[in-house]
Formats: sequence, C-alpha cells, structure tokens
Amino acid sequence: MTNLKHVFSTVKKESPILYGIVIIHLILAVVCIVGLFIDDRTLVGVNVWIKPLKFSISGAIYILTVGYLITLYPYSKKKKNILNAIVSWTLFIEIGIIVLQASRGVKSHYNSSSLFDGLLFAAMGILIAINVIIMILFIFDTIRLKLNTNKSIQWAILLGWIIIVVGSWVGGQMINQLSHNVGTPDGGNGLPLVNWSTVGGDLRIAHFFGLHGIQIIPLFALMLSNTWKTTSRNQIIAVTIFGVAYASWIGFTFYQAKQGIPLISL
Repeated sequence: MTNLKHVFSTVKKESPILYGIVIIHLILAVVCIVGLFIDDRTLVGVNVWIKPLKFSISGAIYILTVGYLITLYPYSKKKKNILNAIVSWTLFIEIGIIVLQASRGVKSHYNSSSLFDGLLFAAMGILIAINVIIMILFIFDTIRLKLNTNKSIQWAILLGWIIIVVGSWVGGQMINQLSHNVGTPDGGNGLPLVNWSTVGGDLRIAHFFGLHGIQIIPLFALMLSNTWKTTSRNQIIAVTIFGVAYASWIGFTFYQAKQGIPLISL
C-alpha cells in the first residue's frame, strides 16, 4: 500500500494532467459499475457496461504505470511531458469512444456496421498504434540509457516493454480476424467479468497477460530486490527466469486459443 501511495504521489507531482486522466478513468469505472445495476442491456451476451469497465481499469493502470516509469528515465522535462501527454490523451480518447459506443448499445471493436462506427473503430486502431510506437521507443531507450533504478529492475522493465509489444501484436491478430474468439462466435458462455470464452479459443487471454507484463515483471523484480539480498547478477538471472516463464505462459494461452481450446472449459 505504501508503494502504491508513492506511485500516485510521484505521478501527481511529475505530471498533474496524466494523473488527472488516471483519476477520470477510475471515475468512469465507477460510472460503469453503476451502469451494471441500472442498465440491463446486453451486447454479445454480456452487459453493455462490462467492456468499458474493464478498459477503464486497465487504461488507468497502464497510464499510471507509464507516468511512474518515465520518472526513472533520464529524459528532459519537455520530453517527459510530451510522452505523458501522448499516452494519456490518446488512451483518454479511446476510452471515450468505448464508453460512447457502450452507451449506444453497439460494439466499439470490430464494428463497421455504419460509416460512423467504422471511423470510430479505425480511430481506435490509430490511437493504439501510436502507443505501440511509444512502447518500442521505451524498449530502445531502456537498452541504451541508465535508468534511475538498479540493474535487475531495469532489466525487468525492458522485459516488460518487450512483452507488452507482443501483447499488442496479439491484439492485432484479433483485429485481423475481426473477433477475439476462435472456433466459436464472439459472445456465449464465458468466465465471470472477463467473459473469456469457456467453449472456444479466446485471444483476449494472451492479450491481457501480454499487456500487463509491464506491471507484473517489474513488480516481481522490485519484490526480489527488497527481499533477496544477493548479487545483481543473481537477481537478473532470477528476473530472466521469471520473465521467460511469464512469456511462455502467454505463448501457451495464445497457442491454445488459436487451436480453438478454452482456457477453462465449463
């Protein structure tokens, strides 16, 4: 809890606008929860407010992560402000589109049923592509620069950025097939909240774990550095083993989904 407070206070101090957009995402999440109780409309088998709820929470976590991690890079204040602005505003527009489409009771992704819907879907693709380019920039800069942290955590951050790009690539696979399920139409029986299919393959699983590698792997490295007093080399080896295991899990869930096999069959 102390570490989380530190993250929020650091981001608030370094980038008030980015911090404000994180708070707006969290407020939207609360609005979506209220929507679940007062709006019984469904879309592809789930309440229309489930998707914006998931994206609001996920977006808040990612934007907050970028806002904090960027403080570790030896960038100029101007460069930090530019990157923070691009990440926070592009994802703010994306969540706005998702909430708008949910309020209309129509799909935000894979929707080309009208010119308006198609343009919104295309706009979301452009916004995500911009963020992927920034992820790749972070990969190169994490390799070439010395971050304001220890070597094992910097190594974990690098692995996290690489894995999130892979997770974004999985998202591209869903766009290519205009669906997230394999072997069964989108919708139908799924796990609670996430709605991952329990009757067919679902690429959202690999996508989810890929996108959150940038939090999970550095957090593992941080926990390791705080609890295991050993050499930097040993910590880097441990982080590498964890990173490879995590990437292997993503690879397994992707392969399983492509075979049309659900993660959990009910």
